[in-house]
Amino acid sequence: MRWRGMDGHCDIVIIGGGMAGLSAATALAASGRRIIVLDKGRGPGGRMAARRVEIAGNTVSFDHGAQFFTARDPAFRNVVSAWEAAGVASRWPAAGDDAWVGMPGMNAPIRAMAETLDMRWGVRAETLSRTAEGWRIEAGEQVFTAATVLVAVPAEQAVVLLTEAAPNLAALAAGVISAPCWAVMAGFAAPLALASDIFRSDSASVSWAARNSAKPGRSGTENWVIHASPARSLELVDRPKDEVAHILLADFFAAAKVAPAVPQHLDAHRWLYAMPQALRGEHAWFDPALRIGIAGDWLHSPRIEGAWLSGRALAEAVLQERVASTS
Repeated sequence: MRWRGMDGHCDIVIIGGGMAGLSAATALAASGRRIIVLDKGRGPGGRMAARRVEIAGNTVSFDHGAQFFTARDPAFRNVVSAWEAAGVASRWPAAGDDAWVGMPGMNAPIRAMAETLDMRWGVRAETLSRTAEGWRIEAGEQVFTAATVLVAVPAEQAVVLLTEAAPNLAALAAGVISAPCWAVMAGFAAPLALASDIFRSDSASVSWAARNSAKPGRSGTENWVIHASPARSLELVDRPKDEVAHILLADFFAAAKVAPAVPQHLDAHRWLYAMPQALRGEHAWFDPALRIGIAGDWLHSPRIEGAWLSGRALAEAVLQERVASTS
C-alpha cells in the first residue's frame, strides 16, 4: 500500500522490505506507530522472490530464491496458519513434513504483509544521519525523517549504511560473511526423466534443484529451479548471467544423470548475499539512545522463520523501550 498525500516524515522508517523488515513493520504498525518501509526492489519478495515469465504463450512463475520455509516457533506457526487460511501459503510434502511454500508464488506471504503497510518500492536508502529532530534518510532525491530508524537488510549492506551512523552496529554486521548463490530458471516443453520433484546433491556444482511446476498452485509444463553450490557460485560469481545459466544447466544434467534437453526458457539470477553465516544468539539489536536498530536472518538463523523472528524481536525491543521510557 502507498499512503497518498503523506510526506516523508513518520515515527519509524524501516529500511528493507523483506521478511525481517515487514515482520517488524507489521508489529509496530499494530501499535499505532506511523511506519514507512523503504526497499530498493521493484516489489515484494526479497529472497522470497518469484519471477513471472512468458513461456510458449503461458505465464509461469519461478521461485528463484528461497524454495520453501519451515515453521517451528509457536508464534511463527500461528502466522503461517493465518497465511494458509488466507490462501497465500500451502504445505509442500515433497520437501518434508514441515515444508511450506507461498501461494501461488513464494512471495505471496510477503505481498500480503505489504498490502497493509506504507511501502516505498524502488527506493534505495543511501545515507543515514542524526539530526536534532531525529534521523534523516537520504534516498536519491527523496528524503525521509523519523524519530527511529530500523535497518533490515543483508549484513554486508547494513555495514555500508551504519558505518557512520552507528559504528557499533556496523561492527556487528561486519562480522558476518554471506555466501553467494546462482539460481537458474529453466522451462522445458516436456518432463525431464527425473522421478523426484526434488534433486539434492553433495556435488561440487549443484546443491539443489526442484521441479517448480510441481509445487502447489503452480502452472507450466516442466519448470525447474537450480541452485549452484556455494563453491560453484563463488567460482562463477562475476560471470555474465547468460553464460552462467548454460554452465549450471549442464552441471545439473550431469549431476542428476539426466539426458540434456533444450529449454524453452533459460535465465539466471545471482543472489550475492544468499547464505549468511548467522551470528545466532542475537535475535535483533536496538540502541535506545540513538533510536536505531537492526534485524535480519543473519542475526538469528539463515531461514525465513529466522528473519521473521528477528524482525518481531526488534519490534518488541522498540515497544518495550517506549513503555520503559514512559513508565
